Amino acid sequence: MVLFLLFGCVTVSCDASAAKPNVLMIAVDDLACTLGCYGDPLAKTPHLDRLAASGVCFLNAYNQLPLCNPTRASLMTGRRPDQIGVYDLDRHFRDQLPDVVTIPQAFQNAGYWAGRVGKIYHYNVPASIGTDGFDDPPSWNQTVNPIGRDKADEHLITNAEPHRKISAALSWLAADGQDEEQTDGMVTTEAIKLMRQRRDQPFFLAVGFFRPHTPYVAPKKYFDLYPLETIRLPYSPPNDRDDIPVAAFAHNCPIPNYGLDPLTLRQATQAYYACVSFVDAQVGRLLAALEENGLRDNTIVVFWSDHGYHLGEHNGVWQKRTLFEQCARSPMIISVPGAEGNGQACRRVVEYVDLFPTLTSAANVAAPNELAGNDLAPLLHDPLATWDEDAVTQILRPADDRLADPVMGCSIRTQRYRYTEWAEGTAGVELYDHHADPMEFDNLAIDPDQSLQRVMTDLSRRLSKKASGKRTTVPVNPARL
Repeated sequence: MVLFLLFGCVTVSCDASAAKPNVLMIAVDDLACTLGCYGDPLAKTPHLDRLAASGVCFLNAYNQLPLCNPTRASLMTGRRPDQIGVYDLDRHFRDQLPDVVTIPQAFQNAGYWAGRVGKIYHYNVPASIGTDGFDDPPSWNQTVNPIGRDKADEHLITNAEPHRKISAALSWLAADGQDEEQTDGMVTTEAIKLMRQRRDQPFFLAVGFFRPHTPYVAPKKYFDLYPLETIRLPYSPPNDRDDIPVAAFAHNCPIPNYGLDPLTLRQATQAYYACVSFVDAQVGRLLAALEENGLRDNTIVVFWSDHGYHLGEHNGVWQKRTLFEQCARSPMIISVPGAEGNGQACRRVVEYVDLFPTLTSAANVAAPNELAGNDLAPLLHDPLATWDEDAVTQILRPADDRLADPVMGCSIRTQRYRYTEWAEGTAGVELYDHHADPMEFDNLAIDPDQSLQRVMTDLSRRLSKKASGKRTTVPVNPARL
């Protein structure tokens, strides 16, 4: 039959007798590609590695804006930051597009129950844990906001930068107690309850974990997985920054390594990886619950982090808000039952805005018109399939003591190159050849030969089709002041 939906959606054909697949969406906060399935030699992530082995692990997936609120709003609406006008933490996508249909809304329109546990849209972490955060009520039929002992134990947290709040500082706690006492452990427990309650009807269940966002809090046993003597800080050549524009560096890390000593930085790295393994264990509980409830064979599982994360690369860059590879590239795993590509890794360049059309296509659900991304179905069935798409990531760099005015940076990633323009090139340009320079140490835009000039001209043209570098201020909704 032909199903017609509201909100300007396209039509799809479906068999009414066919079982509707469930969707389990797992989101993680501030997780870099620090996973075993992404080749990280330090990470101990057996459950996510198992998920990757049962689905398609996208090794070159890129977020649209490496900051919590904008990237989550972009992914969940399937629109680019310029389309929804969200570049920072305090603007909601419905301010500009009040009637936009989100991924869970599209599934609700198709007869699904949609629920959220934990952080899917933006939260101020850890301040907003236990609340709705910056949520989108139309997206859900039900929400659950657990709050664990990590909130009560905040006074125990080690803050390496006491002049800054623990939400932004390198801060950590090797916690006493069990997984289930932590907020993320409680998120898992509540999600499993909903899974059991809703197993007899099609569901879209979104489960959002707060770690490894600062403060890095996890039970002590996860810290023990990473002895300090095994921790090494990343290598950068001494002159790494001499050919990179000032605007390229995160304003949340104004001086290299925050001026901290190597031991403190290794302790922060240990804590970060401890949180990664803690979250991995929670993913393992979710996957086990799918199996126990007989749901695995009819459930699409998608795993993503809102953006990548720096752990000291480029001579001391930490956290987020850059357009370097470590921040723009993010983990994304999609497991669709019966997909021929399951168990393989895909090296094609894909974007987070591709997730909306991919999920609706896989579930045979109508999607809104004018989505920005592409259906990844060809790659789910053949990860080596021809794929000629680029990924665009952008960031709004606010004015600070190094920049007189706000600057928009826009970056395009192809299979070979990363090309970045700051304020349409007036505040700097970067070009990196990932075939020769995967860590982006050598900015080829400084003195390009004619061949590289042609590459830059082509990439600039392709970049301008997907993102604008013109906006230098964030639109403000007076109602939110």
